[in-house]
Amino acid sequence: MKPVLFSSGIIGTGSYVPEKVITNQDLEKIVNTSDEWITSRTGIRERRIVNDEQATSDLSTIAAKRALEDAGLNAEEIDLIIVATITPDMSFPSTACIVQNNIGAVRGAAFDLEAACSGFLYALNVANQFVATGFYKNILVIGAECLSRITNWKDRRTCILFGDGAGAAVVSRVEEGYGFLSHYMGADGNGGDSLNLKAGGSRLPASMATIEQELHYIHMDGSEVFKFAVRIMASAAEEAIKRAGITKEQIDSLIPHQANIRIIKGAAKRLNLGMDKIFVNLDHYGNMSAASIPVALDEAVRSGKIRKGDNVCMVGFGGGLTWASNVLKWAVDTE
Repeated sequence: MKPVLFSSGIIGTGSYVPEKVITNQDLEKIVNTSDEWITSRTGIRERRIVNDEQATSDLSTIAAKRALEDAGLNAEEIDLIIVATITPDMSFPSTACIVQNNIGAVRGAAFDLEAACSGFLYALNVANQFVATGFYKNILVIGAECLSRITNWKDRRTCILFGDGAGAAVVSRVEEGYGFLSHYMGADGNGGDSLNLKAGGSRLPASMATIEQELHYIHMDGSEVFKFAVRIMASAAEEAIKRAGITKEQIDSLIPHQANIRIIKGAAKRLNLGMDKIFVNLDHYGNMSAASIPVALDEAVRSGKIRKGDNVCMVGFGGGLTWASNVLKWAVDTE
């Protein structure tokens, strides 16, 4: 492995969420639930859903263009595109290749990465290695999902949770002392049955039987995932902070995976961070899997919550089971 030659960080962000809004009141009309029940247990009030013509690459393309504009780069300057998603347009070609064509990134390599809700942070780690070693200069990292396509709208346990969206970040060289300070990733395949989509792959190819058994929808053991998430959210953040060589008190902003407000508050308590340091937007968007963190990051940056020199920690968990976190010193002026 090449030694670290360059400081690597994020120089631009962008995001996009569909226009269509599904509120808790809307869900009351199709499943046995209530706004009070959903809000009190998850913190979610509404979510965004794609229209019939939209796919993951469409959301990704808009977010990518906004991130490039923010970074002050042209698509031709991008060396690599990584799309983190569990809802690609199709098995192949990759969604990243479709985005590459859409934005005109003719010099860029492209591939998808699948680590569920941890995917964006996994992809940032991959991008950081390429930039830090000098292999590439500018990398476009996208987290995007159309979870509504794999949600069973008759299952009140899961349909209340998920939404669609895309977020993007440009990873590039930054001045020394700024950028990524640490990365941490992990997985526990023993917990794979807790959160999955069983059919559509080589194990259970699509058939009349898999369709009739509703195996092409998200399956989740909510209690098991919740217990895992409460434990891992804080510990993964702590590990990234430790590896960065700073203290919890030096964290200016925490951008967590937006899955459940109780999980976020539990992590905040364990980390001894005030909620004023934690960015939360799941009340508007629900759980967008790999899109959750990059959309939140973009909104935090554009709202002025994150400024140059701030220590930012991002942390997520997801199916696999997987988890990931990182710490970076924000490298660009956001004013």
